[in-house]
Amino acid sequence: MLRFTALAEVQKKQPVEVAERGRASELFACNVFHEEAMRQRMTCEAFESVMASIRKGCKIDRHVADQVATAMRDWAISRGATHYTHWFQPLTGGTAEKHDAFFEPIAGNRAIEQFSGSQLVQQESDASSFPNGGIRNTFEARGYTAWDPSSPPFVYGSVLCIPTIFIAYTGEALDNKTPLLKALTAVDKAATEVARYFDPTVESVANTLGCEQEYFLIDKTLMATRPDLLITGRTLLGHEAAKGQQLEDHYLGAIPSRVLAYMRDLEQECLMVGIPVKTRHNEVAPSQFEVAPIFTEANLAVDQNALLMHLMRKVAERHGFAVLFHEKPFAGVNGSGKHNNWSLVTNTGVNLLSPGKTPSNNLQFLTFFLCTIKAVHRYEPLLRASIASATNDYRLGANEAPPAIVSVFIGALLTQVLDGLQQAQGKDFIQKNKDELRLNVVGKIPDLFLDTTDRNRTSPFAFTGNKFEFRAVGSNANCGKPMMVLNTMVAKQLTDFKREVDALLKVGNKKVKKEDAILKVLQGYAQSIKPILFEGDGYSKAWEEEAKARGLSNHKTTPDALKENISEKAIALFTEMQVLSPVELHARYDIALEEYIKTVQIEARVLGDIARNHIVPTAVRYQNILIENVRGLKEIFGEHFQEVAFEQLDLIEHISEHIKGIHSKVSEMVEARKRINKLADLEAKAQAYCQEIKPFFEQIRRHCDKLELMVDDELWTMTKYRELLF
Repeated sequence: MLRFTALAEVQKKQPVEVAERGRASELFACNVFHEEAMRQRMTCEAFESVMASIRKGCKIDRHVADQVATAMRDWAISRGATHYTHWFQPLTGGTAEKHDAFFEPIAGNRAIEQFSGSQLVQQESDASSFPNGGIRNTFEARGYTAWDPSSPPFVYGSVLCIPTIFIAYTGEALDNKTPLLKALTAVDKAATEVARYFDPTVESVANTLGCEQEYFLIDKTLMATRPDLLITGRTLLGHEAAKGQQLEDHYLGAIPSRVLAYMRDLEQECLMVGIPVKTRHNEVAPSQFEVAPIFTEANLAVDQNALLMHLMRKVAERHGFAVLFHEKPFAGVNGSGKHNNWSLVTNTGVNLLSPGKTPSNNLQFLTFFLCTIKAVHRYEPLLRASIASATNDYRLGANEAPPAIVSVFIGALLTQVLDGLQQAQGKDFIQKNKDELRLNVVGKIPDLFLDTTDRNRTSPFAFTGNKFEFRAVGSNANCGKPMMVLNTMVAKQLTDFKREVDALLKVGNKKVKKEDAILKVLQGYAQSIKPILFEGDGYSKAWEEEAKARGLSNHKTTPDALKENISEKAIALFTEMQVLSPVELHARYDIALEEYIKTVQIEARVLGDIARNHIVPTAVRYQNILIENVRGLKEIFGEHFQEVAFEQLDLIEHISEHIKGIHSKVSEMVEARKRINKLADLEAKAQAYCQEIKPFFEQIRRHCDKLELMVDDELWTMTKYRELLF
């Protein structure tokens, strides 16, 4: 059988050893056209122009662009590149690229390597062949990719990859990068103005991001025996193995030698293209692992995470592995997330979410801390919608990941601080224990200590000392979308905060101190954000009821969550912050609905095919063996054969029941799908797939999994959980 042939091949394999290529510090960013590489190869004019574009958003003149392109081409060729590509992130969730050669024929049967400024700055792509939500018709194909100078080009293999945005001919964004850049601009402007309350020398504020990437590694040969894994990225059926994660022995355990070889090779590849990978370890579920980079600027971090996922797949092939980024590839064990660690840092190097050693710095910390929580409270349905997908629905709230209810965990210490901030009326509020924070409400907040509270892994949005960790982002997601939403809502809240403080400073002829005005606004925030703060078990039923009483949303399915993206509140937010237009918001809503429908539709087709063409024939084959056995026993034992063949007869009967159940449920599912596919309204269609089609999955799976326990292991064609995970 194919399954056992695959197992034999796995047993023959030895851990792959990776040749050492040098120290990490020597390898890091060697294939990146970073500032130092530009300085060495560009003219002073070109270099200063690019740096001004990166730091201040200044436009690059065309003649300078030619100089930049020439330097970039020569550098890329020196690193082995023969082609270049505009590397972008369309609304498919992945990346896209089209390779063009530097090679250019000229007169006299000769050729040169050519790369012009126009080829660097802008290229045309087919905008109708990518998701566009009706913005572009099929016959209106033109779209543009445009160079993003803030994300450095890199060479991978023999290709110079130039990070770009992707927009329609009519100007609308068709990617994840364009609105992210606009959101980063908005939060930079708003945060800089607020930061100047505390330090007038601040010129800019950057959003920093660290993405902890969880994933499964499965033997590629074994995966080939699982059509569901190959096509959908998850197991649509399969009985849980006797041993899963219940012994908690995999988490942070010794990394298997074959996996370690893969990780070492991956790290080498990452370092060369400038991805600062730092951490690797076993995750909770068997065959589950994590890789995490050092924090960097958010736009670059999003690009690097998209590149990381690409590298992980490529390197896995060399090691005989397949990488699974699906949020819930296996039932009964933890799924995978991508924890997004978010903070704000000034150009002076100050982390605005890090408590400091001076009263001014700590008042600054409380300002950005409370404004972030206030933003999450105001727009929590949008934050939930930002991580909604058909695949992440299987993970959220599954007793391993954050629930679908968005709440914020800040810990006991900071909860006490906020309580004291609300209650104080001109008197000092001081907690004198040395491990706690001391707060003087009248403008002085000395000595905030880090890491004085526990963590809460059930919280979707948790403060972890000097940053917020958005834990609900799915493993397969592009970080650009949730980070775009988070930065937009924080930018809006910081803008409103400054407006409120400035209004207090201008009241009548009174000379209100700046610190007093800031504290007065923060006191109001500390009271208003109480409903979003939660320290307990986010998985509990009691929390669902309490959250409802607090007025928090609980969108358990993607179709319900996505509707928030076109609410009046959402349209007002994104248009005011100049991040997305109403046309773009409605287009993205339609794209997300279509993606949901197609994902569930594909799963339904694959499950029906496997159930009828793999499971049922295998069960019938085994049932025929049992029938022949019973006939033989009847010949031997005569009229008493039923007493001897009781178990066989019982098995035959139960197999028939499950076969009947499979045929019945698959037929019902197919008919329901045919009916639903006729619906023209995308929202109604998505809801129908969610409410009517998905319930069939568990019903069909239950019959299939029962048959897996009954049928002879030698006959079962599908690789089982115990073989995939161990």
